[in-house]
Amino acid sequence: MHKDCERIMLTEQELRSRVKEVARQVDERYAGKTPLIVGILKGSIIFYSDFIRELTCPVELDFMAVSSYGSGAVSSGKLKIKKDLDKGVLGRDVIVVEDIIDSGFTLANLKALLLERGAASVVIVTLLNKAARREYDIVPDYNCFDIENEFVVGYGLDYNERYRNLPYIGILKRSVYEK
Repeated sequence: MHKDCERIMLTEQELRSRVKEVARQVDERYAGKTPLIVGILKGSIIFYSDFIRELTCPVELDFMAVSSYGSGAVSSGKLKIKKDLDKGVLGRDVIVVEDIIDSGFTLANLKALLLERGAASVVIVTLLNKAARREYDIVPDYNCFDIENEFVVGYGLDYNERYRNLPYIGILKRSVYEK
């Protein structure tokens, strides 16, 4: 375990096993279809890669980088698109793959945007669901794990761009981020 982690919340094996289960569920839903799978950069990249390798339905891949305007914990209520899709969504079934749903602001607004652009459907697949922090009415269609309100890193999740490469989900020590 990394010295900056308090403990491991989810092991490599737990992650691998649950990602396979969720991919099987998504496969059943999209049998005979070719959904567009949109990874939300940067945090979802490891989960996204593992997830799409478990799918057997044909897929197309794309990425977005999005955030909210504002500073700190205050949002102006607008979605900032740092990197938009390369492919159009008109008439497409879109699967948004996200690392964690926290307040729900980004995904609630992103889902609305994709539907506004004419997506036939927008489904959310998330690795972690932190419902205790939810401020917006958004529920993932597929969720790997519900977690408590802890500061987690690893498996793509970061603190100041560090710890993304940890193969597990760990709880970051408070002393690291409360300096």
